[in-house]
Amino acid sequence: MRIFKEGQARGAGAVSGKDLELINALSRKELAEGEVFTFSLILCDNEVDRDFERFDVSALEELAGLFAGRTGISDHDWSSARQVARIYRTELVREPDRLTAAGEEYVCLKAWAYMLRTAENETLIAEIEGGIKKETSVGVSMRRSVCSICGEESGSCGHVKGQEYGGKVCHAVLRGAADAYEWSFVAVPAQRNAGVTKAFCGEGGLGGFVGSEAGSGFAGEFAQLKALAEIGRGYLGRLRDEVKRLCLICQRDMYGAVSAAAESMGDAELEELRSALEKRVSEKLPLKTQLPGLGEVTDFDGDEYSI
Repeated sequence: MRIFKEGQARGAGAVSGKDLELINALSRKELAEGEVFTFSLILCDNEVDRDFERFDVSALEELAGLFAGRTGISDHDWSSARQVARIYRTELVREPDRLTAAGEEYVCLKAWAYMLRTAENETLIAEIEGGIKKETSVGVSMRRSVCSICGEESGSCGHVKGQEYGGKVCHAVLRGAADAYEWSFVAVPAQRNAGVTKAFCGEGGLGGFVGSEAGSGFAGEFAQLKALAEIGRGYLGRLRDEVKRLCLICQRDMYGAVSAAAESMGDAELEELRSALEKRVSEKLPLKTQLPGLGEVTDFDGDEYSI
């Protein structure tokens, strides 16, 4: 699963001897302090973002190692001509006094990058120092995206990101960093979701960027999957309602607990619970036949089949 997330860059000031040592480990020639410009950037963090997703801390730790040495480009244009900087150091920064929307200690992945002080880079350096070029976006590949409510794979359990279940807002937790492709300078976002794009590209998947736009090559498949997802959500909703109805019939005193639990259950658990409740209902309220019992004889008055 390929993910793009935005961050920020800022000028870092003077180059320390340790920084220069790390930079020269990546360069082919020995660079002097006056030849490089360095800056720091926040690549990503464990906060729930505007798409109701977050990296878990272990994923940030994995990404810290993967981003060391990664190149910085512009607008996610994977062209050597667009390479402008390179990360030479990363670090996890923890803020114990700051909690995320998920109630965790805030942790971010910070990086330091360098670029050459050349005539071609003068404008970009001035824009970074002036706060004009500060939005960045990272391109990473994650192995898993799990639902924060039930722990199942996000999108397969029926819980909808952004909706509240039992007082908790559903979001996807990104786990297992597979790769860090690059980080990029992007335009200042004009809209809330600008600069954040995603694509699923696993084997057997869509194989490219997914979009609902009419011009997208996967618009038809995207619409079909969206329709199927709506059907699945509807099914789970009816299944939860049926579980609650059966609970009211046979175990009214447990209705509150069962109702809350049902909101975080997947289809298999709900089916199992429904089956158990149906059995309880049949024991409590057995069906009674209205037909005569075996061996009983009723009088035939001759009018049963009259027209």
